Amino acid sequence: MRPSHDVVVVGAGVVGAACAYYAARAGLSVAVVDRGPVAGGTTGAGEGNLLVSDKEPGPELALALFSARLWRELAEELPAAVEYEAKGGLVVAADHGRLTVLRRLATAQAAAGVTAAEVSAAGLRELEPHLAPGVAGGFHYPQDAQVQPALAAAHLLHAARRAGARVHLGERVDALVTGPGGAVRGVRTARRTLAAGAVVNAAGTWGGEIAALAGVTLPVLPRRGFVLVTEPLPRVVRHKVYAADYVADVASDSAGLQTSAVVEGTPSGPVLIGASRERVGFDPVLSVAVLARLAAQAAALFPVLADVRVLRAYRGFRPYLPDHLPAIGADARAPGLYHACGHEGAGIGLAPATGLLISRLLTGGQMELDLAPFRPERFAVGGASGGRGG
Repeated sequence: MRPSHDVVVVGAGVVGAACAYYAARAGLSVAVVDRGPVAGGTTGAGEGNLLVSDKEPGPELALALFSARLWRELAEELPAAVEYEAKGGLVVAADHGRLTVLRRLATAQAAAGVTAAEVSAAGLRELEPHLAPGVAGGFHYPQDAQVQPALAAAHLLHAARRAGARVHLGERVDALVTGPGGAVRGVRTARRTLAAGAVVNAAGTWGGEIAALAGVTLPVLPRRGFVLVTEPLPRVVRHKVYAADYVADVASDSAGLQTSAVVEGTPSGPVLIGASRERVGFDPVLSVAVLARLAAQAAALFPVLADVRVLRAYRGFRPYLPDHLPAIGADARAPGLYHACGHEGAGIGLAPATGLLISRLLTGGQMELDLAPFRPERFAVGGASGGRGG
């Protein structure tokens, strides 16, 4: 079958949108296909975190720093509606033991290119006047930022369309088209066959299903999380603020419920409150107990929120891989198949770097980072597995 596109991207979340954007900008003919709407999966249920503060030195942090630079560039190119805010992050330690742990992390991060400044208890109150008294101190990370994730995905796809990309929504990929030697050469939906020289699996929590269509294993699992949205408020929270325990929760392998206070304001007024993590499959039940726990932790960090109304709550599923690193790059087991999934809760922040690196692979361009730690086949039996810290 003669290819009608250079590449088909499976997934219209922010990672897939970034892949399409950079590939189209590089001159490739691109098609995007998604089983639902734009940002209908993890992206639409995200807070929009663009963080370096929660990552230990290693391949993920290097990817995050590269992506942070790209987000700053995108903020100049995309409409203001994406709500990019370079507001910085504030990590708060409740006691001196946790502060010591944060200090060790910040020292290690600094050697990798992260800017972090220790802040005294009094200094924290200057940065965040409504913060609860009694905290031991914390660290300020000016490189942390935020974006409105669904709008960011939509505008990246719009820009890709302007560069010639075609987008097909509401179409589930039922099969992969294969060519000589089993090479992946397109996708098939109920409505159409899209032949291409390459297929990019940016299907998020469904990334394992797309990989299986090619006969390869990618052990992506959903990790459920909830977010509370308050009524619109004056800017009572100025930074991305979270408790020190959040760093450990992000790196944890536990399947059980974990919650740690994560609080941030938005340009439109509502305050977003997270974060919870648990592996319960695709169970959609909205847990009142978890929501109450998140609300209590947020009010403990910011007492001013105690009497604020919560307008809504939503849940999403982060695409989790066992070593907490995404799968990025060509799959040696299935020629023509590329993966860009498994970013867990960091997909919004890591999307631009992932998209640009995929486009460089497709065009033979210069690679800014070594993708070996992210190789998709690392989970094969007998294969070595990397980790967050490399």
